[in-house]
Amino acid sequence: MSTPQPRPAVAPTPAVAATPARSGPSAPTAPYGGSPAPYESPIPIVRAHLGHALRAEWTKIRSVRSTLWTLGVFVLLVVGIGIVFAVAVGDRMGRDDRVTLFAFPGLLLGTICLLTLGVLVISSEYGTGLIRPTLTAAPRRDRVLAAKFLVFSAISFVAVLVSTGVVATATAAFASAEADLHWGRPALLASLYVSLLGMFALAMGTMLRHSAGAIAAMLGVYFLPTILPLFLVGIDATKDFGQKMMEYSAPSALSLLLSPDQDGNGLPQLGFLAFVTAAVVGCAFAVLHRRDV
Repeated sequence: MSTPQPRPAVAPTPAVAATPARSGPSAPTAPYGGSPAPYESPIPIVRAHLGHALRAEWTKIRSVRSTLWTLGVFVLLVVGIGIVFAVAVGDRMGRDDRVTLFAFPGLLLGTICLLTLGVLVISSEYGTGLIRPTLTAAPRRDRVLAAKFLVFSAISFVAVLVSTGVVATATAAFASAEADLHWGRPALLASLYVSLLGMFALAMGTMLRHSAGAIAAMLGVYFLPTILPLFLVGIDATKDFGQKMMEYSAPSALSLLLSPDQDGNGLPQLGFLAFVTAAVVGCAFAVLHRRDV
């Protein structure tokens, strides 16, 4: 029986340090063993400006289904009610009546749609939490809010101008020969007035950040100057104040802008609304800067 022979000793193999695998291009090395050159991105860097914010806000507001529904209801109210009145009583218009007069009933109701849309332009982002990615992508808050105001005011202005123009054109076909057929200036002034109301609503949504609360507040701003004077004019101490409030209410201002008469042309009411809206918009910018989203 043979005995097992011992195995010869094997010298240990020296360990080789593992080199980590690197993906992608190697970092460029500077000549003569210096530090590597700084990395330069192949993607071109473009400085952001207001045009980018306007494009983003336009994309957001036109891609939301509620915008189309709200504007559709607005146009249907203004044009539908205006044409019905034009067909029914257009031949009874007097010498001082303008063809834009019949846009007033529908515009009085349709403005509520634009006020609601103005609030939702920003309050919906607060409700869904999308305001955080928006302000992360665009840290300039004043630029984002200015873009919202510009885009929404342009949309509301065009919507009112087109709707009023359609009503005026349709009314001219049924109006009597004594009616005033000039409608360009009244339509422009009424469009500006409603756009200012929409900007007021957008500023209210910015400050309150809650859709229901901001819409309720705007309905109060819109209707309270019309309802409250009915009680104030019955008291001697507040009679003058009630009459002045009714004079500067939205229904009174719109009726004078669409069809001026001997009582006025609506320009003082338009100027007053522009002043108040500018103050509220300034407050909205200040509040957005001071608080944490």
